[in-house]
Amino acid sequence: MTQWAETFGLTGLFISAFVSSTLAPGGSEAVLAYLAGLSQFSDGQLLGTATLGNTLGALTTWFLGRFVARRYGPDAVLSTGRASAVTHLRRWGWPLLLFSWLPIIGDGFCFAAGWMRLPFWQSLLAIALGKAFRYAAILWASHTVASAL
Repeated sequence: MTQWAETFGLTGLFISAFVSSTLAPGGSEAVLAYLAGLSQFSDGQLLGTATLGNTLGALTTWFLGRFVARRYGPDAVLSTGRASAVTHLRRWGWPLLLFSWLPIIGDGFCFAAGWMRLPFWQSLLAIALGKAFRYAAILWASHTVASAL
């Protein structure tokens, strides 16, 4: 497995983080924790790679929402899940995207934000900060567990 980590480590983490942040399921947290345990990459490399991949994946979902909005305007009939995301975003605005890392509903927030045409740069900032804090917490937890063993 070490050979895999040396060859595909950061690239694999980036791909896993990207896919995890789109509407497809994924598990970048496990990849991050595994690579952190190998100590072959700095925490900065791991945090930056995971955050970049996950943020770009979320922006893909945001742009998908923006694209869909061309055909279905903000007042179109929505599924219950998306209607809930829209309701929350209407109430809290782009800062709610700090929670775009949450499983299942985070993707809905990103899609709804694009669909509602929330400002790109504010959305990007909130998404990136939320993702970075989540990955920093995972790194901290993986180091804490490793040192306790």
